[in-house]
Amino acid sequence: MKFLYRLFCFSYGIQQWLLRRFTPGGLAILVCLVATAIISLDTKQTMAYQVLTFLLAILIIALAYSFYFRYRFSAQRNLPRFATVGVKLSYRLVLNNNTKKIQSGLKFIEEISHPKFSLAEFKRIIKSATKKGSINSLIYIYSRWLKALAEKRKAKTKAIALPTLQPHSEIKIRGEIIPTHRGVVRLTGITVLRADPFNLFNATKTISLPQSLLVLPKRYQLPAINLPGSRMSQSGTVSLASSVGDSEEFVSLRDYRPGDPLRNIHWKSWAKTGKPVVKEEQSEYFVRHALILDTFQAQSHSEILEEAVSVAASFACDFHTQESLLDLMFVGLESYCFTSGRGLGSSEQMLEILAGVTACQDKTFDYLTAAVIERISMLSGCICIFISWDEERKKLVNYLQGFKIPLLVLLITEEEQQFNDLDMDNLYLLPIEKIQTALMNISSR
Repeated sequence: MKFLYRLFCFSYGIQQWLLRRFTPGGLAILVCLVATAIISLDTKQTMAYQVLTFLLAILIIALAYSFYFRYRFSAQRNLPRFATVGVKLSYRLVLNNNTKKIQSGLKFIEEISHPKFSLAEFKRIIKSATKKGSINSLIYIYSRWLKALAEKRKAKTKAIALPTLQPHSEIKIRGEIIPTHRGVVRLTGITVLRADPFNLFNATKTISLPQSLLVLPKRYQLPAINLPGSRMSQSGTVSLASSVGDSEEFVSLRDYRPGDPLRNIHWKSWAKTGKPVVKEEQSEYFVRHALILDTFQAQSHSEILEEAVSVAASFACDFHTQESLLDLMFVGLESYCFTSGRGLGSSEQMLEILAGVTACQDKTFDYLTAAVIERISMLSGCICIFISWDEERKKLVNYLQGFKIPLLVLLITEEEQQFNDLDMDNLYLLPIEKIQTALMNISSR
């Protein structure tokens, strides 16, 4: 296994170097060179060695030309705070030519930090790529390895042509990054490419420019969903009614403490006692919904989990939290509950949290059930997003129904999966390939 791990790492490094240094024409020449080298082993039977000599000479000239790439560049990148999976990100880049020569025919490409897997992670990838313990073809396993690396890179880039750079001048250009997975994209620098006169081999110079970018989950369009629910008591949350305009209920008078707002001062009592007195008020009845995200699975990554996070992100953005509260609840390394709405956290903060959600592999679903039960007296309704269906999840749904809490249950499924015990109202199946269509068919019942 260790030998296979080192072989894959070496192969990936060679593959990246070839794709970066050789142009498409150069790769074609390289393939032809290898093919003619095999054919021309017997020089008495074929004249292919002449083609081999010609191609080899061209490549040697192209390689030699790359050593004469004199440059002094500097760059400044202006990235936004966030990107979104599947949405091309354009940003401004300022590139300076610090030489006395005109630089033309150049391209640049963003450098993304190369992901690294430990041997233990590699073994898990191999295990998931094999069936019933038998080793599949190396090509299939290597393709799974490349897919895992792409997931860890989080984004992809492509070479962009640069206009002619005058001596000691700067240009402003638009860079492009295509986010492919949520999480943090770590950019290490910018590589400037210059092809040889035959356009076969690239000379490269890298400008160190480390920066990071947070990629938010993909989001879906949602229909108008009106999840019913009455106001519930939110004990101890006096500040939650800020800026909404609800009337507050008078509770008592107490002595002034530094930091109390002036609007709460009871002026008549101050006049009687000769010391500042403030009113204690409470506004503790709000509509509060829970957004319950299921993250429990054996593997560290899966398409079903990614889609579940995307659906949760869609609700976090589109759910109306100005007049209500929304609790995002999930379990990762520990149990998490983040509240947005009514002057608390924003949907943007909730998206940042969802961007970093990981699979929970070392705990059972009971951990999430316990977190929900702890807050059940404050909940007006629940949106449950599940990635599988079993007795534990069914138990949570039945428990919430027992408290007459309005529910919307969404189950992310494989296309071919069938369930025989889904006989409850407001439970919807979201097949991976048809999630947008299935979401638009949701209606309140």
